[in-house]
Amino acid sequence: MVCITLSGITAFPIEAEIKFLDSHSGIFPSAMKEWIHSINTGITATNQSYPFLAYGTDWLAFAHIVIALIFVGPLLNPVRNKWVIDWAIISCLLVFPLAFIAGPIRSIPFFHILIDCSFGIIGIIPLLIVRKKIKELELMRHTI
Repeated sequence: MVCITLSGITAFPIEAEIKFLDSHSGIFPSAMKEWIHSINTGITATNQSYPFLAYGTDWLAFAHIVIALIFVGPLLNPVRNKWVIDWAIISCLLVFPLAFIAGPIRSIPFFHILIDCSFGIIGIIPLLIVRKKIKELELMRHTI
């Protein structure tokens, strides 16, 4: 819940964050450095000419916060709300087709597609652990 909320909040100041990354891009390999600079140029130009487009990332941030709230259910009653964990696992798996289909269409570099896919991998690990714990809790309740 905390991680998805924080990742959402970071979408609000995206221009400042990308400017910061661009100014410190010397630590990255050259392909990444060029990509970060390209993103910075694009976001800066877009925000200067069409600032209303950033409203889309504001809604992206809001969606992350709302999605984090759905996990209150499993926190309070894990067995009853295990469907939320199942939904989240499916969501993590769906990161892969989206990244590999939309990435090339949007001219996203392959290394960035892999970074996006890493969120699905990183996200699914704790979810699988939680899902296993919920199953154990279910078995304990049935044996009592």
